[in-house]
Amino acid sequence: MGDPKKAKKKYSGPLHPWQKLRIDKENELKKFYSLKNKKEIWKASSLLRKFTGNAKRIIRDRLKKPEQSKLEETQLMNKLYHLNLIEKDKKSEDVLSLTVENILDRRLQSQVQKLGLARSMIQARQFIVHGHISVSGKKLAVPTYLVKREDTITFSPNSTLADPEHPERASKEKEIKKELQEIRKETAELKNHKEEPGVENK
Repeated sequence: MGDPKKAKKKYSGPLHPWQKLRIDKENELKKFYSLKNKKEIWKASSLLRKFTGNAKRIIRDRLKKPEQSKLEETQLMNKLYHLNLIEKDKKSEDVLSLTVENILDRRLQSQVQKLGLARSMIQARQFIVHGHISVSGKKLAVPTYLVKREDTITFSPNSTLADPEHPERASKEKEIKKELQEIRKETAELKNHKEEPGVENK
């Protein structure tokens, strides 16, 4: 029966421990998404294999079990639609084109950064773990949570980050303004340099 206190493992790691291409790819994903460890990649990969495996079975059983296959396809498509992994009116064949990056993009950590609530993936994870993020009105401290299409992500009302003037808040407008100021400064310096005596204009 197993130990009731120990949760069952819900993912499977790589079949071979030393595959350079896989290791290089995992290192890139771990760095880009600022993941805690490679287990988070393996969990996303296992979930993707589950979706694609179901899609392959549905495609295979269309002729043998048309009614059951249609029902399972509808259930799978609805689930993937709510996870915002596919759009409406898609078929099982479209599931086969999904990648592990699609799964990782739907994680709460990725969505917080994409919405501009954090300056980086690392900061996004920090905000979530420290309880600064709410999903549909509920505080959630799980960076790996897969955000649903209908979910709304905001700062928790009781968090100090709910104040727009908080110094740690990522503001796209401020970033754009800073970039424009730097561009104007560089342009002015270049213009002054060209106008200095002894400097020939090319």
